[in-house]
This record gives sequence, C-alpha cells and structure tokens, in this order.
Amino acid sequence: MPQNEYMELHRKRYGRKLDAEERERKREAREPHKRAEKEKKLIGLKAIQHHNKRRQEKIEMRKTINKHAQRNQTQKDDDVLPKGAVPAYLIDREGTSRAKVLSNSLKQKRKEKAGKWSVPVPAVRPIGEDEILKVVKTGKRQKKAWKRMVSKVTFVGQGFTRKPPKFERFIRPTGLRFTKAHVTHPELQTTFHLEIIGVKKNPQGPTYTQLGVITKGAVIEVNVSELGLVTPAGKVVWGKYAQVTNNPENDGCINAVLLV
Repeated sequence: MPQNEYMELHRKRYGRKLDAEERERKREAREPHKRAEKEKKLIGLKAIQHHNKRRQEKIEMRKTINKHAQRNQTQKDDDVLPKGAVPAYLIDREGTSRAKVLSNSLKQKRKEKAGKWSVPVPAVRPIGEDEILKVVKTGKRQKKAWKRMVSKVTFVGQGFTRKPPKFERFIRPTGLRFTKAHVTHPELQTTFHLEIIGVKKNPQGPTYTQLGVITKGAVIEVNVSELGLVTPAGKVVWGKYAQVTNNPENDGCINAVLLV
C-alpha cells in the first residue's frame, strides 16, 4: 500500500468517529474567523498578495452564483404564445418557458471534476488487492515482502524508464504493457486501432489509476486525431475518453467504447 493512503485504509477498516461530520462542519464554520484574524495581522507585500488572491476567489464565487441563479429563470418564448383570445388571468403570463442557461461546457467540467460520465459499463466487480498486486519476496533469505508485481494489463508512457531494482516497489511486467486499444465509435458503429494517451480513472481505486492499471470499466484517453473529429470552433480533437469493456488480461487486447 502506498505510504500516503494510510488514512483512507484506516477509514475503510474501522470507519469514522460518530461526530466526524459535526467536527468538520464546525471546522468549516471557524474558517472565516481564522482568516479574518490572519488578515488583520498581515502587512506589506504579503497583505497585497493575499487580498489579490481573495479578490479573485470572490469574483469566481460570484460568477458561479450568478450562473446558478440564471438556471431556472423564466424567459419569454414567442413560439409558445397562445393564438386567438386569451383569458384575463393568462394575459400576464405571455407564454413563458423555463430556460436552462447553464452551458454544456460548464456541465462537462463539473462532470470531469466529479469523475462522473455516462458510461456503457456503469458498475464493475470490485477486485481485491491480492488479485492485482502479487507479493514478491526479496532479500538474501527471501524474507522481505515490500515489492509488488502487477498482474493486470498496464499502460506506461513512451519515455518510461524503470527505477533501479533496489527502489522499485511496483513491478509492471513488459509482457502486460499495452500501448494501443480497439476503440468502437458508438454512432459510427466502427472499430479503430488507436494509441492510448493515458489512464484517466480506474474504478478499483486511485492507486491503480496512478500505476496505469487497465481493468474492466477503466476510463482511458485515446488519440483520435486520425478520425478527423472537430469541435464546433473548427479545431481538431486530439484526445478523447473511452471505457474498457472487456478483461484485457484474459483476452490479450483492450476493447473500449468511445465516450461521445
């Protein structure tokens, strides 16, 4: 297990304190008071930098609030105006329709931030750590057991260089490293052999995402420049996400569906 995930592992094993949420809420409530105390004591260049930073944060906050306020505002729609005579109690309505002004790009950014996509494989079987990472015994008498061999398909970049054996904790075998995937376009119903750019998200956990492990349900980024896809602005789309739909370690290849 990586050194920085001990808190997450402890929570999984033993849960959290009963008052954990309440303590977090109180800590958040104390933040403005702490910030105010700090701002009173700041002077000179540090004060200028701090206030500029706070100003930018407030501008972004106001923009977000305004966008949310505009979501459900009513706008006049000439297409839904009633024809002919209108009763007195309907005159002031003037055929309004609720318009969602929140742009698609904002929604997409929010989805990416939350790590949520509408995917072909929404749920996958959880895989145990002992199934993905095999313990490798080292040392003169084979007593040390801190190394792990990754038993699933992985992706590493082109300029990847292994660490010296003395410092390499996770061993990714060359035979299980893949650089290309069979990606199916759901609208064109055509499969392309595309290069993998990286592993965006592995449903088994952030550790495997960082290691580049590819299992069923993993979201990978592929190079779609040869497909000739363009944005509304006319720019060529270079990378797009795709979800793995098979078990690559069993089939010997990666099959994925493009997320459009």
